[in-house]
Amino acid sequence: MSPLVEPTARPSERSFNPYTENGGTILAIAGADFSVVAGDTRQSEGFNIQTRYAPKVFRLTDRAVLAVNGFAADGNMFVKKVKQRLEWYRHAHAKDMPLRSIARMIQTMLYGRRFFPYYVYNILGGIEEDGTGAVYSFDPVGSYERETCRAAGPAQSLVQPFLDNQIYFKNQLPAPGTVHPAHLPLEVVLAIVIDSFTSATERHIEVGDGLEIYIILAKGRGMEGLEAIRGAQELTIGEDSERIFLVRRELKKD
Repeated sequence: MSPLVEPTARPSERSFNPYTENGGTILAIAGADFSVVAGDTRQSEGFNIQTRYAPKVFRLTDRAVLAVNGFAADGNMFVKKVKQRLEWYRHAHAKDMPLRSIARMIQTMLYGRRFFPYYVYNILGGIEEDGTGAVYSFDPVGSYERETCRAAGPAQSLVQPFLDNQIYFKNQLPAPGTVHPAHLPLEVVLAIVIDSFTSATERHIEVGDGLEIYIILAKGRGMEGLEAIRGAQELTIGEDSERIFLVRRELKKD
């Protein structure tokens, strides 16, 4: 009988992982006739800050803004493809795609790549055809829903409970004889957005440097709530349509 031979090599596993997490946080809040979409500008990998200005919020049309978070390379490519499809639609129909249709298109694009997905979490904010504010949130494989507010990113565990409390009034009892409002005014929403990112920056290394806030107003709505915001830059292109503004703020750089 031949002696037992000890194996000289053990089985090894080879794997391929092209993804990474590039930090940053995004959020969106829908009002009665407006939507606010915001994101910080820090791009990092772990504790390594790669750049201090990497936008995560992108204007699609005068009524739609898309925020992306996760793997930065996938996010940039996905936004490029979404804009390309919207341009095709604009040339074919001589008008911009409605917000609800944009949400459905994004769902189809993400689901079509479900076996090798874009590693991005998308939040779409804007104005519906009936003039109401809307927010749609997506996971990387296309599951989505319409919400009043949503945050995503490494600081989501800090920001989302704050939004639940301030927007949905979770764990708050109304004063006797009153009810919680269905929608908050624009100036209150903007204050909540700024406070959310200020507090997240203090607590999370992957959030900071700069803040970009996009404000989409329904057609015919006045400027109420924007008067006290300094430095609001209007980005509206079309006439007699929704209006879109960009506000930039600095965040802590440590």
